[in-house]
Amino acid sequence: MSKIAIFYGPIGGAVNRVADKIKDAIGKDKVEMVAVKDASVADLEKFDKIIFGVSTVGKDTWDSEFSSNDWAKFLPEIKKINFAKKTVAVFGLGDHVTYAHGFVDHIGLVGRELINNGAVLVGKVSVEGYEFDESEAVIDEEFIGLPIDEDFEPELTDERIAAWVELIKPDFGF
Repeated sequence: MSKIAIFYGPIGGAVNRVADKIKDAIGKDKVEMVAVKDASVADLEKFDKIIFGVSTVGKDTWDSEFSSNDWAKFLPEIKKINFAKKTVAVFGLGDHVTYAHGFVDHIGLVGRELINNGAVLVGKVSVEGYEFDESEAVIDEEFIGLPIDEDFEPELTDERIAAWVELIKPDFGF
């Protein structure tokens, strides 16, 4: 069985912690962690099963000409790959209180880029149980990935990860 890659960024902090929790829930021996900070197209091409973990930043930050955000640097790499034959899922961190009008928009930004490059995303999550006003991550009343709010709902993180890992398990084959 090939390993599942978790491409995440930034290193340290909440995204890294959640990526580690997902790795532990799947099984440490089945997952390879890849920080997007230094990742390339070659790293993406090595894996058929990929989970992307994105941070709480908006499209305006990623589009900034001078952005030093890890994902801003890595997003162009995603555009170079055809994901049609890969199994792909996304999780992201957000703050539903401060950013209720853009809750986990970054899941939508990365997810739509993946879809544009042939990906069929697995691990869609119902909007039920989440409080927010708007999100670029919602298509047809579902988040196209797993939203996690470590700022205001950290007590729900483990439960949400466990349910999501069970949801993606058949597609990822672990």
